[in-house]
Amino acid sequence: MTIRILAVLIATLVASVPSVWAQAAATQEAPTRRPDVIFVPTPEEVVEAMLQVANVTKNDVIYDLGCGDGRIPVTAAKKYGARGVCVDIDPQRIKEANENVAKNNVGSQVKVVQGDLFEQDLSPASVVTLYLLPSLNVKLLPKLKKELKPGTRIVSHAFDMGEWKPEKEMDVNGRKVYFWTIPK
Repeated sequence: MTIRILAVLIATLVASVPSVWAQAAATQEAPTRRPDVIFVPTPEEVVEAMLQVANVTKNDVIYDLGCGDGRIPVTAAKKYGARGVCVDIDPQRIKEANENVAKNNVGSQVKVVQGDLFEQDLSPASVVTLYLLPSLNVKLLPKLKKELKPGTRIVSHAFDMGEWKPEKEMDVNGRKVYFWTIPK
């Protein structure tokens, strides 16, 4: 009887301690402000090109800022075994990203965070992906250079970073992809 009670207590305790991933996935609060951009999905061929130009591997942690439906980190997890963090301020996008993560069975690799990309700690990232407006990329640049480690790769769909010239610029079926590395 004592063993049974102990087993029930342990099972209850284990079940009541949520993981960081589950907490992030469960976060569904109202945005602190309106999104800066409307959601326009990145086409799959552009997602593939972005991950290829960044040379993503299983050792990478991809931060997708303004993640929308989470397709970039989900693809990175499925195709390359990378880990990912989807960041968006819009509760509807968070819902869609969580559904995409669940549908693709990558919940152990990809977490979804509702929050302001300008307030998110980016230091764990080895790759950052963006599909924002040019003014937002430029506004984000000081944060990227301050928080990211040397060697971290940044890939932007459609828009550059103003004065910071990309190392590579690609055309993918008429869509631009820009690539930078945080200098050493």
